[in-house]
Amino acid sequence: MSPEMSVHRFPSPAGSCAVADEFTAATPPRFAAGHRWKVLGVGVAANACFSMIFAGLPSTAVAMRADYHLSNPDLGLVLGCLGLGVAISELPWGLLTDRWGDRRVLLAGLGSLVVWLGLMLALLVPSHGYTPSVLFLAANLLVVGLLGGSVNGSSGRAIMAWFGEGERGFAMSIRQTAIPLGGGLGALLLPSLAEGLGFAAVYALLAVTAAACTFFTWLWLHEPLSHRAAQPVFPVTAPAPLRSIAIWRLAVAVGILCFPQVAVLTFTTVFLHDFAGIGTLLTSAALATVQIGAMVMRVWSGRWTDRHRNRRAYLRFCALVSGIAFASLTLLVALAAPGSTAFAIALVVTLAFAGISVSSWHGVAYAEIATLAGASRAGSALGLANTLVFVGFFLVPLSIPHLLAATSSTGIWMAATACALVAWPILLKPEPRA
Repeated sequence: MSPEMSVHRFPSPAGSCAVADEFTAATPPRFAAGHRWKVLGVGVAANACFSMIFAGLPSTAVAMRADYHLSNPDLGLVLGCLGLGVAISELPWGLLTDRWGDRRVLLAGLGSLVVWLGLMLALLVPSHGYTPSVLFLAANLLVVGLLGGSVNGSSGRAIMAWFGEGERGFAMSIRQTAIPLGGGLGALLLPSLAEGLGFAAVYALLAVTAAACTFFTWLWLHEPLSHRAAQPVFPVTAPAPLRSIAIWRLAVAVGILCFPQVAVLTFTTVFLHDFAGIGTLLTSAALATVQIGAMVMRVWSGRWTDRHRNRRAYLRFCALVSGIAFASLTLLVALAAPGSTAFAIALVVTLAFAGISVSSWHGVAYAEIATLAGASRAGSALGLANTLVFVGFFLVPLSIPHLLAATSSTGIWMAATACALVAWPILLKPEPRA
């Protein structure tokens, strides 16, 4: 058999479905063996591009509130619509990916996003004589979320097609580093652009970035062999993703684990400032530590679980450690001694550790979900998981102010502890193999 044409048959790791590689993956001769890393690069770029939009636009909140004449509730509605759009569209995009293929869906999603950002540049930029309405702005960001929901399932399915079972956790984890990477770039660039040059520059930069991702997707993202035309290596005996209890259990656990993660990302700045009087420099250092730590841990955990074939055990460990970390944070807040330097350091360190613990499992979880579904159905399974993830991104920022008013900061972190500990038993019971 030539090196260009190979059939991948990998043994199913413990805790994974045996139909993970039920389709032949024959690489066309025009692609070298290392082409899979270009495919991974496309997946990273696409996710970083949308993360730059999703996490970067909220960082322009002060300028957005001033330029669009928004109240705080208006601002919450507008930014919430971005997450709502992703939550609504993830599963449909995943189903389309399994039907149309990852290349078509990712090109359609990114290309449409370029067009829509161009329309926003033409119609949505405020000026001295024109201020778009709140509903018009919210509707546009809702559409951005709907289109951006295409990147997760399609890029994940491409990785399933190009990487073997022994590399998928590592590859998926690398892809997941794109989320904090893109969010960090957006937070670094977009606020200064909005304040210095206005939102025309913001939308133009995002459109150019999406256009570049679209080009490289067209250039590099090709399926090794059409899954619909391939002959099955193993019989497909597992249920469809939306009918699989195993996939639903894992997706629900993933969604619940994202609640405390979103709480860290959205509440840390206000919490450290209002509760402990900690300044901007130390707060920024804490958030940067969480993001960098999450990136490092995602890559390490992907490689480690590939070698040891223990993804499910690692996910259970992360849930348990996160629960313990948030419980420690809750206790520390309850026994607070504001004004003490030692307390401030302990608070930041504990918060950073909790944030890293609850953010280090994403690549492993997505690799396990995709493996349970099988290569030909990965888009649907990943779409389901990310739908539940973005429900958290929509609900948590809306819920925190009300929970804070009803309880206190202790109540916020107690709820985060509860979420992590609720996810642990969901992951505890090993799923039967197909």
